[in-house]
Amino acid sequence: MRESQHDRWLVLIHQLPPKPNYFRVKIWRRLQQLGAMAIKNSVYVLPNTEQAHESFEWLMREIVAGGGEASLCEARFVEGLTDDQIVQLFRKVRHAEYQALIEQGRQLLKTVTSRHEGDQPEREGELTRLKRRLAAVIEVDVFGAPGRQQVEQLLQHIELRLRHKPSLQSAPLKRVKISSLKGCVWVTRKHVYVDRMASAWLIRRFLDKDARFKFVAEKRYRPLKKELRFDMFEAEFTHEGDRCTFEALLERTGLRDPALQHIAELVHEVDLKDGKFSREDVAGFERVLSSIAQAHRHDETRLERSAAVLDDLYAYFRASMTPRSKA
Repeated sequence: MRESQHDRWLVLIHQLPPKPNYFRVKIWRRLQQLGAMAIKNSVYVLPNTEQAHESFEWLMREIVAGGGEASLCEARFVEGLTDDQIVQLFRKVRHAEYQALIEQGRQLLKTVTSRHEGDQPEREGELTRLKRRLAAVIEVDVFGAPGRQQVEQLLQHIELRLRHKPSLQSAPLKRVKISSLKGCVWVTRKHVYVDRMASAWLIRRFLDKDARFKFVAEKRYRPLKKELRFDMFEAEFTHEGDRCTFEALLERTGLRDPALQHIAELVHEVDLKDGKFSREDVAGFERVLSSIAQAHRHDETRLERSAAVLDDLYAYFRASMTPRSKA
């Protein structure tokens, strides 16, 4: 990466001919594809990297070839906009793009969870298009805007739902003995979020207090001896029908604690967003776990912080279901 402490930004200043209109639209679209940020009319900025340099230089050639003018500067801002403000502009735009994808994904999920299967190819095509749009946003999300993980989780869930026929959604799950899970290493994807946070807490709190966790990037990770995968592709424990991983773990291990069921409903609503339980406390639960994910990059730290929240939440639900003795 090419970046200077004193010339952190590349600034493209251009002037386009008034006609033809398609040329002006073409250049605007190219700037959007590059993820360039408009700070003034016809003034765009990108972080000063080798890739940005090359991209802007190719765009300048297009502008000049089309009858326009363009200049490229390496710069730092000393008055007016600060570096932090520019970074926040980038993050704000990318966040809005993630939110648009979330809304589109939720609309697709509603059709996927319906009982009508005749338009399956159309749903799969829309999912593919959403994945491509997400990849394009990620490519230009140089400052890590919030929302990416939520989109990834949502699209993964849609993909899982598309693999299951509605008639199988309520099928009973195969039971496992808790004793058979002792001493295993539990493997899941990096950058844990709600379902994986809660599932890891459930494993360590109720299945094996000495459980160890391993975080991998590969979706098709093949487990080693004494490893169990959860909430990932072809995992031993993952989404089953209309259940999230936390719910599948509860059912397969036979844990019938009503307090855990309350937590399962919250995890389900945040993870799947299908309105199955219509809980009023979902937004607060999601906000707390989202803040943990945003504040901590390391997965073990996320598990530690979320475990404290889930411990307290479990105690709250247990106490709320225990009748108070009369004085």
